[in-house]
Amino acid sequence: MALSQRLDLRHSQSLVLTPQLQQAIKLLQLNNIELAEYVDGELAQNPLLERDDGDGPATLEAVGQDNLLRHDDGSNTEPPSERATAERAATDTLPSAKDDPNDVDYDNHWSSAGIDESSGVAAMGAGAGDLAGWRTNNGTGGGSDEFGLEDTLSDSKTLRDHLLDQVSMEITDPADRLIAAHLVDLLDGAGYLSGSIEPIADQLGCPLQEVERVLDRLQKLDPAGVFARNLSECLALQLKDRNRYDPCMSALLAHLPMLAQRDFAGLRRVCGVDDEDLLEMIGEIKALNPKPGEAFEPTLDQPVVPDVIIRRGQDGGWAIELNAETLPRVLVNNAYFSEVSRRSGKDKKTKEYLSECMQSANWLVRSLHQRATTILKVATEIVRQQDGFLERGVQHLRPLVLRDIADAIGMHESTVSRVTSNKFVTTPRGVFELKYFFTASIASSGGGEAHSAEAVRDRIKRLIDGEPTSAVLSDDRIVELLRGDGVDIARRTVAKYREALRIPSSVQRRRDKATMVGQPARN
Repeated sequence: MALSQRLDLRHSQSLVLTPQLQQAIKLLQLNNIELAEYVDGELAQNPLLERDDGDGPATLEAVGQDNLLRHDDGSNTEPPSERATAERAATDTLPSAKDDPNDVDYDNHWSSAGIDESSGVAAMGAGAGDLAGWRTNNGTGGGSDEFGLEDTLSDSKTLRDHLLDQVSMEITDPADRLIAAHLVDLLDGAGYLSGSIEPIADQLGCPLQEVERVLDRLQKLDPAGVFARNLSECLALQLKDRNRYDPCMSALLAHLPMLAQRDFAGLRRVCGVDDEDLLEMIGEIKALNPKPGEAFEPTLDQPVVPDVIIRRGQDGGWAIELNAETLPRVLVNNAYFSEVSRRSGKDKKTKEYLSECMQSANWLVRSLHQRATTILKVATEIVRQQDGFLERGVQHLRPLVLRDIADAIGMHESTVSRVTSNKFVTTPRGVFELKYFFTASIASSGGGEAHSAEAVRDRIKRLIDGEPTSAVLSDDRIVELLRGDGVDIARRTVAKYREALRIPSSVQRRRDKATMVGQPARN
């Protein structure tokens, strides 16, 4: 058989993730805070993008109260006509090759496309501003001399600064100060000294006894309990500072695992005390601070910023909208594009660069619009499916999976997963992650409608919270009560849900309740 060359033409289909498609997917899975950071980066590198502060008059009111997605009877009432109008307007504002740059009034013409802050749906707008003003601000808000709110905050004193101030007053020897400063730098955020001190002595080139002597002095500094190497030593230092450290307390601190297990009978034996003394000692232990260093460097709790807002509508249904406070809005400066294109003349590199910037800016606006529309679609369908939860509480939360939402709105499950990941929604019943509304189903014992796993967990928590001290519910008893309510559930599932709720076992709860009434449970 002779070898030969030939040319064949074949057709094939393949899915290629273009950079624009990758950008759209990336924007879809970002929450509003992350999206604002991404847009800030685009504003910094694309001269055709400008932040819209909403100061200028809008030329197209494609959004407003009528554009809020609502539903009364479970239907999705997204207005497609207004969305199409906004998309056509976004396309019409882009300059074409036929436009004559000399016919543009650069002082008054300002075409824009972006996300409207009132509802989160892409819209078109216009604002007054000339080319010089754009060059001065460049999307950063200009050079204002006003102070921000963060400028009025005072700097809190850190644990390291607090300890070094005491070291400078309590320790005068230069060598001891050097050792003390090194030990201060080794503290963690809770005020503990991790690891052994032998390597510290080798590193500093001094005897081990010198390091131990300095450490003993440092353990007497404020706050009490710092420079401890474990929890038992930390509590002992605080008790010594209160003059409450005695042999009985020493024995109790040496057996903290028994205290965690509520083994009061064993603690009475090792401590040599009666019930009344043991209860008093346990009360003193509970009053101590296991992490004394965190008082000087508190962890600032970042509030959850919702991406979607659900509120009761005027017609009795639910109104769903994107959070306008955190949703970025960008404009495309067509006037600047036309001006630079006219001045560049036949400079091919400049024209190519401007074309790429315009394409990137236009695609960003479209991606933001598509992201807003998709999120609102998913959120509206979730509200329709979980209307019982919004009306009557967690007991009426329905079983729901990603496929249910994807089939209802005609999208892929992966798209719904990206939309609901790391995004929060505020409702009349609180702030929840969108993933919260997706729960597994638990079969009904009577053959009726399945129960949501989250609703069953809430039912278990309510049963345990309402149990009397004299009749603590075991897992088997909880199974019987749930089956009486029509929930077909196994004992191991009850135990798994109870542990997920961080609820101890019935034996542990019985000991805790006995301790709360003043008598340790006897084994």
